[in-house]
Amino acid sequence: MHQYPGQNKILVAVDCIIFGFDGQNVKLLLVQRAIEPRIGKWSLMGGFINPTENPEDAANRVLYERTGLKNVYMEQFRVFGNPDRDPVDRTISIAYFALIDIHQYEKQLVDVNHPEWFLLTEMPELIFDHDEMVKLALKQLRYKAALHPILFQLLPGKFTIPQLQTLYEGVYQTKFDDRNFSRKLLSTGLLIKQNEKDKQSSKKGAFYYQLDQSSYEKNIEKFLNLVPNPDKFI
Repeated sequence: MHQYPGQNKILVAVDCIIFGFDGQNVKLLLVQRAIEPRIGKWSLMGGFINPTENPEDAANRVLYERTGLKNVYMEQFRVFGNPDRDPVDRTISIAYFALIDIHQYEKQLVDVNHPEWFLLTEMPELIFDHDEMVKLALKQLRYKAALHPILFQLLPGKFTIPQLQTLYEGVYQTKFDDRNFSRKLLSTGLLIKQNEKDKQSSKKGAFYYQLDQSSYEKNIEKFLNLVPNPDKFI
């Protein structure tokens, strides 16, 4: 077997950053680390890539082993390679992130590593450089949400404007003006108004809407104005 002369071996790992929406709040999924160093501390779902795996397969395997979650579409977004990021060995980590409907996956969670959902404002201290990973993944999520209607995928087939506003406020960790948000959203031409109303949230009720996928390409520029001053968030 040939080897490259004068080269040191470096470990390669994957880390999975899973954001979730429960209908009211955007949260982050964390597990308790099972090995030293910092055993028992809160961590992202991470592990080393096996010799026969590609990074994507490793990320799916690690997420399943740590939490029980499977069939989660994760996007690779950054490599973290600070020489001292892992106190044991020189390790490069390939990070993946996803945003999922918590209710859709909650029955898959297993208790092996004590997975728990945390509000973004109430996260515990994380191991190594995982806090930085979360910060940059949230930045990437906000960037994508400002350009594409990816957040709509977390809502039911029919939804109200207040429900959608709650989701956007959770992702951007800010409060949007109700009237401006509703006006900008309706001006995109992306929503199809339904005849039914949601009567649970108020006596007056709020009309249900559906996303018109067929008009997305035509109205993309209008959608870009939905989030006011997106640069301050990303």
